[in-house]
Amino acid sequence: MDSLPLLVVAMDAERREKLAAALAAAGHHVVPARSGAEAAEALGVPGLGGVLVDLSLPGLDRAALCRSLTPATPVPPDLLADAERRHIALTLNHTRGNKRQAALLLGISRSTLLHKIRRYDLAAIAVRGRSAG
Repeated sequence: MDSLPLLVVAMDAERREKLAAALAAAGHHVVPARSGAEAAEALGVPGLGGVLVDLSLPGLDRAALCRSLTPATPVPPDLLADAERRHIALTLNHTRGNKRQAALLLGISRSTLLHKIRRYDLAAIAVRGRSAG
């Protein structure tokens, strides 16, 4: 799964570079910014997945930052079934298809997990996860 870009805003170059390196090592694409002005410009990056802000930036207007990060139109919540399907799929990928381990992580019985795999048509993910590695 591709990660969305993360905006890292910090005046301290060493702090910004360390954060960027740690996030890049974890597989994230990092968009660095030295100031609020650069951050405001970078907020136009399509598909921005998250923002890390040094709250000690001089002149930082936290209320304005909060407003700029809040969507104009509220995003409707996922259906519970969609969220459950996604969570089970991610867990199966994490366990490389090990259904027993996935059931333990999910806090459900293996038979319940097998039922949900059939219900959400996740058999291909369960098999793919096991063969990858």
